[in-house]
Amino acid sequence: MAGVLYLCATPIGNLEDMTFRAIRILKEADLIAAEDTRNSIRLLNHFEIQTPMTSYHEYNKYEKGRKLVEKLLEGKNIALITDAGTPGISDPGEELVRMCYENGIRVTSVPGAAACITALTMSGLPTRRFAFEAFLPSDKKERERILTELEQETRTIVLYEAPHRLVKTLQTLEEHLGNRRAAVCRELTKKHETVYRATLSEAADYYEKEGPRGECVLIIEGKDPEQIVQEQRDKWEEMGIEEHVEYYISQGLDRKEAMKKAAKDRGVSKREIYNYLQKQKNI
Repeated sequence: MAGVLYLCATPIGNLEDMTFRAIRILKEADLIAAEDTRNSIRLLNHFEIQTPMTSYHEYNKYEKGRKLVEKLLEGKNIALITDAGTPGISDPGEELVRMCYENGIRVTSVPGAAACITALTMSGLPTRRFAFEAFLPSDKKERERILTELEQETRTIVLYEAPHRLVKTLQTLEEHLGNRRAAVCRELTKKHETVYRATLSEAADYYEKEGPRGECVLIIEGKDPEQIVQEQRDKWEEMGIEEHVEYYISQGLDRKEAMKKAAKDRGVSKREIYNYLQKQKNI
């Protein structure tokens, strides 16, 4: 009978955030797969956990993943931990989980700290709907594509950033998203935890002078849906009504449906579109 892969969340700063269940699972597991064994040994020593460890990180996730799957198929229970937070959330784990499911191995999560959720709940910005983007891509083209997508994002946006890139990222976000409200959360759960609430521009100016330390989580308000509707209407209004209707006809709609769509876009009734076109026809 195959073993179980346990995704164990570990503290993001404060060791008191370790759960009783996580400690028990780490003690009972046959093996702990850790992102950095040198970092994790301090955590294990603190909680007197003596389970053997092996490294599992971004650069060996395929080769080591196959070996871990073999052990799981032999009946070993393995606990996966990262340097901080929940495995699979901007940390190694996603690939191993996929491999486990492909081999019929049970996977379960031992919940705990996650920097994105911790920061979101402290931000003072809407929490009902949010888009988690983790770190923006380092590849210029991919980064630009993501930023362009975020320009129209109406949900609260959650990003991770390193301190040495924070100011540049805040400035880039303002260029793409406008000067939206944001919260910069640093040193979460630690002694010097801070939440700086301001606009993107104010935050960039502040940290350019202050020089941030510690990993940062950026929470940015989504775009106002009414603004999107208005921008769309402004775009259509630049186009003549006849051209607007013809645009939808060229997309394969019949004239009746094209007029209906154009009316909806412009926030008017279909009758108004029809009357205008009839009037133009008779001139």
